[in-house]
Amino acid sequence: MTAGTVLDPKHAVAVIGGAVAGAQVARMLADRGVLVAVFEQNTRPFGKIEDGLPRWHSALRAKEFQRITERLEHPNIHFLPRTKIGRDVSFKELAKEWGFTAVVLANGAWRDRPLPIPDADRYVDKGLLYQNPFIMSFNHAEDAAYEGKRYPIRDNAVVVGGGLASIDVVKVLMLGTAHAALLERGHNVDMEALEKAGIPKTCEALGLRFEDLGLTGATLVYRRRAEDMPLSEIPKGAPPDKVDKVMASRRKILDRARSKFCFRFEPLSVPEEGIVEHGRLVGLKLRRMMPGEGRSLVRTDEVYELRASYVISSIGSIPEPIPGIEMNGELFAFTDWELGRLDGFPTVFSAGNVVTGKGNIVSSRRHSQGIGEHLIQAYLGLDGGELDEALDKLHERAGQAAGAVADALKGLTPIDPAAVGRLRERIAAHQRSVGFDGSVAGWIEKHPAAA
Repeated sequence: MTAGTVLDPKHAVAVIGGAVAGAQVARMLADRGVLVAVFEQNTRPFGKIEDGLPRWHSALRAKEFQRITERLEHPNIHFLPRTKIGRDVSFKELAKEWGFTAVVLANGAWRDRPLPIPDADRYVDKGLLYQNPFIMSFNHAEDAAYEGKRYPIRDNAVVVGGGLASIDVVKVLMLGTAHAALLERGHNVDMEALEKAGIPKTCEALGLRFEDLGLTGATLVYRRRAEDMPLSEIPKGAPPDKVDKVMASRRKILDRARSKFCFRFEPLSVPEEGIVEHGRLVGLKLRRMMPGEGRSLVRTDEVYELRASYVISSIGSIPEPIPGIEMNGELFAFTDWELGRLDGFPTVFSAGNVVTGKGNIVSSRRHSQGIGEHLIQAYLGLDGGELDEALDKLHERAGQAAGAVADALKGLTPIDPAAVGRLRERIAAHQRSVGFDGSVAGWIEKHPAAA
């Protein structure tokens, strides 16, 4: 038996999801002598760090990969990759039959909210794309083993949304098309260098202007004003002067992003229907809105068209439904939002974005302090800062969630040694069925992805 393994643990916990929140919960419990099984739907456990954080953050991604790997590489943690709950193992079976003391949902927010136009589902991959698979395709463009869908980067795309993830999408479009246009002119500019310097400065250094690239550019469509975009948070109960300051900072962030990456912006615009030709979505009909009382919007009589190479919906990420878990709208029907408790499953807890319903890595956990403006600007590549602090905060919040789950375990009934033995055998059998050899680091080394 490996040194440090607890031979007779009092508790065994299944953690669904192996990325930031899942790895933190697993490691904290393992350090307290709990047997932990981490069920990960993907081959690798990196979640949004790998598939949601654009690949130009290469150094940061590598650092986070290492941090997650080290957390999972513990003798009390058993990693079960390529195992999706609800597909490969039923949730009810896991929660009530495997023999775990508790189950922790840490599977994040991977499902895109549907674009609110008639018959949107008919046009998916026929002119309509969604943010999560689009960014995933971009991140794995150089990964020969990637089996997901691949999407080309095209000029004159329309992005519908208004958060940080939406700006990620328009950055991918602008940087990708600018990179291709420069390459056509004999300039093979490194993508990370292009993101860091910005498009106008890169062009200037090469004796060009952005206009010389012949690009129309991507358009970001948002239903509210620039100052309403959730790019920095307004503290609860903030006085009017603080509210004004935050709203001004939002405008500044958007203006700087547009200046550096050359995309267009259409505020106060709501998609009403698609423009369809030959069975494909080729644009949107949009309704102009006016600000009303509070956060309400008032429809105007103005309707206009935006034609596009494709439309990318980026209006938010929510948890994927799991068969056996009741939903309340877009989220799981939690009876306790602090610990993510579910009615009928007294030993189930939750941590991370599966509770908040936010899919961006810098989204804040419910009731926790938000990310500061300078960190948002660092994330968007606007001030040359580093993202380490933002991700440290993310790990800190995951640690708080892990501590709460660990404390809650104290009130649950321990499992007997015979049950532990049966559980170990079941875990080992499942690991063999997916080809896992027992070492997280070794498994990841055997299954590399694009850097």
